[in-house]
Amino acid sequence: MTAAASALAVVANAASIAAPDAQAAKTRLGNSIEQDMSASDAAAARRKRGLDLREQAAKAAEARLQANLAARQQQDAAATQTAANGPAEAPEAQFDELARIYQAMKPAKAAVVFEQLDMEVQMKVAQRMRERSTALILAAMTPKGAAALSMALARRSAGRPQVAAATGSKPPKAR
Repeated sequence: MTAAASALAVVANAASIAAPDAQAAKTRLGNSIEQDMSASDAAAARRKRGLDLREQAAKAAEARLQANLAARQQQDAAATQTAANGPAEAPEAQFDELARIYQAMKPAKAAVVFEQLDMEVQMKVAQRMRERSTALILAAMTPKGAAALSMALARRSAGRPQVAAATGSKPPKAR
């Protein structure tokens, strides 16, 4: 029995000696290889993460482009629809804008251009201008042009109901 026990002890000692040697057998070369492998694994993981981020950015950009394209197509369709239905802004708003433009100009220069307009346009623009601006432009117009516009404005005013005529004051100007 003692012999069996000592044989068992020898085997156990041999096994214990062999096991630490396998782990302790790491050399400088083994450590260097292990470090190189972990560094290359880390570099590969960084590259994979960078590629994943680029892929996500590309997908997001594609989604934005698709949304932008859809929005532009809707705008084009809406613009085509409004063009088919007529101008988007009211025709009267165009005359308001012209009135602001002519009021901003010097009366002598505005009169030259103003006389070239159609009489209906002249009337609608003059009615939307301030009285002072209209008077300055009329003064700078040729006598014939000023008289024609004045007569047209008088006919237009005569066609409107004159509530203010009973009180003796002028009717309010449309602005």
